[in-house]
Amino acid sequence: MVSNNTARAVVVVAVLTVVVGTIPASVAAQSVERTGGTVVVEEGETVDDVEAFGGSVIVEGTVTGDVSAVGGDVRIEGDVGGDLEAVGGSVTIAGTVDGDVEAAAGSIEVTEDGTVGGDFAAGAGTVVVDGALEGDAEIGAETIQLGDEASIAGDLRYGGDLEGNTDAVAGTITEDSSIGVGLTPTIQPIASWLFAVYALAVNLLLGAALLALFPRFSDGVADRVASNPVRSGLVGFGVLVGVPILLAATAITVIGIPLAVVGAFVFAFLVWIGTVYGRFAVATWLLSAVNVTNRWLALLVGLVGGAALAQIPYVGGLLNLVILLLGLGALAMGLYTHRRTVRDREREPRREVGSDGPATD
Repeated sequence: MVSNNTARAVVVVAVLTVVVGTIPASVAAQSVERTGGTVVVEEGETVDDVEAFGGSVIVEGTVTGDVSAVGGDVRIEGDVGGDLEAVGGSVTIAGTVDGDVEAAAGSIEVTEDGTVGGDFAAGAGTVVVDGALEGDAEIGAETIQLGDEASIAGDLRYGGDLEGNTDAVAGTITEDSSIGVGLTPTIQPIASWLFAVYALAVNLLLGAALLALFPRFSDGVADRVASNPVRSGLVGFGVLVGVPILLAATAITVIGIPLAVVGAFVFAFLVWIGTVYGRFAVATWLLSAVNVTNRWLALLVGLVGGAALAQIPYVGGLLNLVILLLGLGALAMGLYTHRRTVRDREREPRREVGSDGPATD
């Protein structure tokens, strides 16, 4: 059993983590090491160095030193006095980087307002340069686009399809197909594992909060998955497909749009809970096969196992989808059963206080 104090501590930590991880976090220290949903150096703010990992990393102010950032979206809109090392879904330089840039992402862009004072090394699916690169450039990408406002003062070595304003290159242009093979993979797997570790930590905290606050309900979810996995999976599939259709239908009318928006956020949260419950339930079932019935161990094993599966191409994603359907279906059935129980209780005839039988006139 978990004591009340332990449960309260878990809930407090979970709430703090969710708050820190989902709202924009301003960078306040001089040397910054920050993890969060959104990490921001605000406009007008000046810091020394930044090491950040988050859903989005945005520099609007001034960083006098270096920036090392891993994020779904990395944006430099202010000034960086040192080097930039960035890994993300997208990397955008719309400000100034005085030093060198090393970046790996799905897409990388140097806008018309962007300037890189040192050398530029990039590996991505798509790289667009429409700003000024004052050093040499080494780019590996499927598509490399040089815009009309682009300017590369040094040499350009590239691997991939080079398109656009090649006159923007003041130095020599050299094609090197090995760049496209070797530049991106050295950084991207690291980013993938970092995101996996961050997601695992958040899922563990959410799962701990669910087990501490709703132990019986959580056990009920695990029991439903173990006793009737086919029904749980089918219900989960119905919820995963049916709710978005219902939300889309609600959004057709003007009045329904805000309801659909709120509903989408609630549904996304329920899918997240369903993911955590699914992994917990499957791990509970597996551990029960060896006579282990510790719910906290099941939570840890399930979430770590799910994170490991996510790193396996194709098969891992398919297995995690099945686990999600199991958890989401069992969660939906649990909520429906709870609602029906509450409704039945409300319909029961009320007895007078202190009476052993029905009230009489």
